[in-house]
Amino acid sequence: MGNPVAVVNAGSSTVKFSLLNGERRVFDALLDRLGSTSANGACASLRDAQGAPLFQGPIPADNHEDALIWLFDWLARARDGCKPAAVGHRVVHGGDGLTRPVKVTGEIIEKIEALIPLAPLHQPHNLAPIRLLAAKFPDIPQVACFDTAFHASQSAVERRFALPREYEAAGIRRYGFHGLSYEYVAARLAEIDPCAADGRTIVCHLGNGASLCAMKNGRSVATTMSFTALDGIPMGTRCGAIDPGVLLHLMTRPGMDAATLSDLLYKRSGLLGLSGLSGDMRDLLASDRPEAAEAVEYFCYRIAREIGSLTAALGGLDALVFTAGIGEHAAPVRARICELSTWLGVAIDPAAYPILHTPDSRIHVLVVSTDEEAMIARHVRRTLGLPQGSPRSL
Repeated sequence: MGNPVAVVNAGSSTVKFSLLNGERRVFDALLDRLGSTSANGACASLRDAQGAPLFQGPIPADNHEDALIWLFDWLARARDGCKPAAVGHRVVHGGDGLTRPVKVTGEIIEKIEALIPLAPLHQPHNLAPIRLLAAKFPDIPQVACFDTAFHASQSAVERRFALPREYEAAGIRRYGFHGLSYEYVAARLAEIDPCAADGRTIVCHLGNGASLCAMKNGRSVATTMSFTALDGIPMGTRCGAIDPGVLLHLMTRPGMDAATLSDLLYKRSGLLGLSGLSGDMRDLLASDRPEAAEAVEYFCYRIAREIGSLTAALGGLDALVFTAGIGEHAAPVRARICELSTWLGVAIDPAAYPILHTPDSRIHVLVVSTDEEAMIARHVRRTLGLPQGSPRSL
């Protein structure tokens, strides 16, 4: 297996871990239920390059650090002393100063830590593995890759809120997220559809977390998420854009403190709140309940509205791209969004894949699989001057 690059994506209760030779996966791990009070405790699922299970079951870990130590020990024992040549990390927020991948140093860790107030639900979990690996394996170089960085190309007008200037100076502005996914898709478009890569393209990253990005010549012009990953279109459990007056009103209700309001907006809204059934699009598409159908329609309608808005930001539209879990796999959702966008000249064959547009469509419509881990591995190798290795097969 050599010395592949490791990619770490740490969430609130999970760590996703991959080893890649070039952009080819050789190993994947999901460390789950970390910090859980469940009687079942933490668990791990490890798979090889073909997806065959290598380990499935409980692990002796109470937190992210314990779980990663267990995983590195398992790799050393079970994979002939395998040790990554380097580690890349997905870090949600880079603010205005960290707008490209950087090698991790003590100074960089301090800068990432200083951004915790801008992403308190994500940044501490992104930092935990960085600190652990720096202490336990100081000889392994680490690279931090920021989800906000891709959107740094946006204009000052696009990023600004209509608030007094001192708030913008304090960092209150639109940052945008899912940048590593958008960057990967932009690179893939250069390989498979030069028209989309060089023109005016809207990419729909539709998963449990969802956003849209308007790109011109492969650079971000506008995106639906802004100061937080809560803004924009509705998501699995997040509400998306909402009148701030609603929030002010809710805050006057008894018991509606900041923590309760945050839980409502992040965990009990979106498709889950609308349907009363599930935040998973697969469940909603399989259900015959009218509330499920209404939630799907709302999701599609709000996306179609944002496509109109982003088309205005681009001054026209040449291509529409779907990616991520829903975008890649939920054909009825793609078809409905395209049906609501026929005024733009969108025409698709619902049975086609991955090139969806018909010959008479004025807009190219494609499905492009995203791969944030491959994008991070590419950044790690470029940042550290390592050979890129085997490319992803087209």
